[in-house]
Amino acid sequence: MNFAETLERDAQPIIDEIYQDHFIQELLKGDIKKEALRQYLRADASYLREFANIYALLIPKMPDLESVRFLVDQIQFIVNGEVEAHEYMADYIGENYNEIVQKKVWPPSGDHYIKHMYYNVYTHENATYAIAAMAPCPYVYAMIAKRAMKDPNLNKSSILAKWFEFYNTEMDPLIEVLDDLMNQLTANMSETEKNEVRENYLQSTVHELNFFNMAYTSEKWQFGGERV
Repeated sequence: MNFAETLERDAQPIIDEIYQDHFIQELLKGDIKKEALRQYLRADASYLREFANIYALLIPKMPDLESVRFLVDQIQFIVNGEVEAHEYMADYIGENYNEIVQKKVWPPSGDHYIKHMYYNVYTHENATYAIAAMAPCPYVYAMIAKRAMKDPNLNKSSILAKWFEFYNTEMDPLIEVLDDLMNQLTANMSETEKNEVRENYLQSTVHELNFFNMAYTSEKWQFGGERV
């Protein structure tokens, strides 16, 4: 078992919890509050914009030109390709996707997740730390989708089933490259350093859990007191 595979193994209990979250379960059944999807789409639009920026920051840290090309391609995919999955949710809501995300949201769970990734870009020269903070995103989506496609509770007549169909296959090439990079860049690390990378990966998997739940609960900043 290589290093990336051990991270994915260790993340499974968290992914199981994500799958049982109200957001995923109601998405699966094709019966979810429209406001939960609006919250998700608005928060995810902010998240993906920063995800693309982080890819750009990693370019100078890549070990070879092929890895640089990969990051450039991923930036392009985030800008254009992943919108397809979002539009299935917008169709369910019955509103235009671009109009939905005109309203910006920056909830606590998204904020913590994004800052976790940025922290690891700026504090470590070795890109593995940041990659480990980013890699759970595609892996979680792929694992949830693959599980959903085998779940008898999946409402295949709902437009939301296409969201699962999209992530069932679209993330696989990305996961493979990120895993290869983590294996390559941790080859000469000490066990202490590898444990730090593992911690990054697991923390981001928890952030994924919180992100889905944030959408379901319409999470907002609570500052307390009265404001003028």
